[in-house]
This record gives sequence, C-alpha cells and structure tokens, in this order.
Amino acid sequence: MSEITTKYLVVGGGIAGVTCVETLSILHPEEKLVVITASSLVKNVSNVKFYAKTIVKFDVKDTEASSLLRIHPNLEIIYDSLKYLNTKNKIAATEEGTVIKYDVVCICTGGIPKLISDSNKCQRILGIRDTESVKEFQDKLKNGRKMLIVGNGGIASEIVHATKGIQKVWVVRDDYISATFVDPGAAEFFQESFKKKSKDQSDTTTIRRHIFTEEDTVVSINKNLKSAALGPDWYRKLENKKSESGEHELEIIYKVEVESVVETENKEYALEVKLTNGKTIECDFVISATGVEPAVNFSWDQLPRRGDDGGLAVNELQETSIKDVFAAGDVACASWQHSPHWFQLRLWTQARQMGAMAAKAMHARIINEDVSQDFCFELFTHCTSLFGYRVVLLGKYNGQGLGDYNILLRTTPNEEYIKCVQKDGKLQGVILIGETGVEEMCENLILNQTVLTPFGDDLLNPDIDIEDFFD
Repeated sequence: MSEITTKYLVVGGGIAGVTCVETLSILHPEEKLVVITASSLVKNVSNVKFYAKTIVKFDVKDTEASSLLRIHPNLEIIYDSLKYLNTKNKIAATEEGTVIKYDVVCICTGGIPKLISDSNKCQRILGIRDTESVKEFQDKLKNGRKMLIVGNGGIASEIVHATKGIQKVWVVRDDYISATFVDPGAAEFFQESFKKKSKDQSDTTTIRRHIFTEEDTVVSINKNLKSAALGPDWYRKLENKKSESGEHELEIIYKVEVESVVETENKEYALEVKLTNGKTIECDFVISATGVEPAVNFSWDQLPRRGDDGGLAVNELQETSIKDVFAAGDVACASWQHSPHWFQLRLWTQARQMGAMAAKAMHARIINEDVSQDFCFELFTHCTSLFGYRVVLLGKYNGQGLGDYNILLRTTPNEEYIKCVQKDGKLQGVILIGETGVEEMCENLILNQTVLTPFGDDLLNPDIDIEDFFD
C-alpha cells in the first residue's frame, strides 16, 4: 500500500476535473497536486473561441492523461477509482489501496447515463452520454439497417444528425425535437433544414411577436423551472421525412416513451421495442441518450448534503456542506442563490466553469484569502452545434420561470433563427441559431437590462444596425 501527501486532490478526469487541474497549475504551480482518474484518457478542451465576454465555444477531445504533466510539473496521476473518503482526517483511499492525505479535495466524478430499464439485460441497448461516443458507436452500426434513438437533448439530436446510411426512428416524449435546448419554433427550423431545400427557392426573413402568460402550455426544460412552449401552431407542421428512395430515413414519434425491449430470434431484426402508445418498432440497436445522473460511487465517513437532483450540493464557491470538500461538474448541484439569468444544466460549458471556480476557491483556501464567484455565473450561456448549425443559448432562453413575457422572433429558412425573450421591456434570454452576428449585443442587453421598448420590433430588423445605438 502506497501513501501520498498533497495539498490538492482532484478526483475525476472529465471536463470539470481537467479544468480544475489546469487552473490550479496556473494559480499554484509550485505546489503538489494529485489527480485520480479511472482512465488513461481524460477530456481536453481545445479550439476555444469567444463570441462575447461570457459566450465560449470549444471542442472536447480525449487525450492522454500524461499530457497534463506538461502543464503542471508537480502533478501526480493515479490511474484508479476512489473507494473511500475520510473527510475528518482528510484521507482518500483508492480501489487498489493507494492512500492520499490531502488539504483540499474536489470531487469531479461526473455523471452516469440514465439508461432505459432493459439496458442491463441487452447488449444491443447502447448508452450514450457525450458526442465523442457518436464516433464509437458508428462503428458498431456499420452492419445495422435500423436503429431507435431514445432521448431529446443535444446528444440524441447529434446522433440523428451524424449518422447516415441507416434507417432511424427517433422516440421523444415531448411535442417537438431537441426540447432540452430549443423551442418548437427552432425545432421546426431544424426540421425544415432536413428537407435541404434547393437554392432556387427564395428564403425570406420573417419577424413576429408573441405574448405569453402563465396560462400558456408549459414544457419541462429543467426540473426546477417552468418553461413556456412557443405554441402548438409551430410543431403541428412537423412531419416525418422520407428519403428520395421513398423509405423513411428518419421517423420521429412524439409524446411517447419506451415500455419494453425484447430480443428476438429468427426474425429480420434483433430487437422488438414496444412503445407506450402501443406501437412496436423492430430494429437492430437502441441508442439510449436520456441524460445523466450524478455519479457518486464511493463511500464517505460522513455524508454531504445532496441537492434536489441527487448531486452534491455546493455553494457559490463549489464547496460542499463538508469543509474543504469541493465538487464540480455533473456530480454537483448548484445550491446557491442563483443570479436572475443563470440556472444549472449539466453541460460541458458549466462543467468547465465549475471546475475553474472550484480551483480558485481551493487555492484561496490554501493561501487563506477570500475569493468571489466568477462572473460567468451571472448569465447562463451555452454554445454548441445542432444539425450543423451554431446554437447559442443565453439567459432564460425559453422563458424559464418568467411568468408573463413577450417573444420576438426573426427567422430565415435554412440560415438563421433568432428568438428574444423580453419581460417588462428588457431582454431576459435568447436562442441564436446560425451565423447571426448578434451574440455580443444580446449578451450586453441581458446583463445591462437595457429598456428596449423604444425599439419595438426593430430590435431584430436586419436592415437596422441596432448595435450602433449601444456603442
């Protein structure tokens, strides 16, 4: 049994853990740091692009954990899993028997996929929790003819977009696709893009306004928040798409979930999937992309407080209810009083922000200084790609918890979709799809809470450069 002593201990090699290590290497390069990772591959952020002060897009790739040694000469990597954490004596023990004495620790064990119930019995049900996994399971699908995708978030959307040459049945429990991130109007924008309209069709820009009240239909985007849908007139237009051969390359089944999965013998397809609407789908594979739940698979000497979603409850400095025990990323539940335009979604963007904040707070604890929460927690931001388009989400982009509010839309088919959520004449959130060029302006308008009533619908008029008014 080996024994190690360190100031800083980080558990986990995902985005939160690696970001925590990288930030500590900048803040305290001369001090000892130990990271425990169950895999020799860790998540690395690359190609970082800033579209505004808080809007950041980056790629996530797997890289060798040993690459972290180049940025932190005093880093020690333990390829193992955490077994036990003694928080009173500040001792961590791994599965293989390594004992680490630490001063501060950050738990970044991430999340585990929420799989449909029959997944443990059937190897043809594949759990997907990140976009990198898309490439892995594509190899498994080379001989497949038909697959069923379960889930309606970014991962499921990316799978539908990324996989070619196979029939797809997409099962969603909502009224429209990609409901975790966008509204029915944006869903229709994506759906129309599937058709790949020919260039000789004219694309026209339209602007429309809609007013929402508490009585409007609500769609659950986050368990703790209400989010109003854009209205039934949008998603009624959505239809299944057929390939040129006349076969259904993509079939979308709405407002339904998987009831059971049965392996078959001597039939054309290996699986029979029964849905809650009574329909049975035959397919080769089922892809389960239904989100994640916090992964805390080790024991404690004392249990920290848990959040409503089961994650480790953390304050604004990412510290748990146990002193000197921090947590970041999918394993953490943001339990502080949130800023008006921020809320938690388990995204790589927030894992990176939390990991950096935890490192700053850990360093401040060691050197006995105060630290304030990072500015990034003032505004919810997420920048990603869906169906080949850049997607930027800011603030209460789906009207989460706002009550009565106005929506201003601008859409150009196959090019852009802009949705502005306003309340009391001020911008509260936006969805930006495509190369809109208004990211920074929208960020400033939300943060500054500028009164926009004088501009009316001209806020999104493409012939008027609104940004000139705010320079």
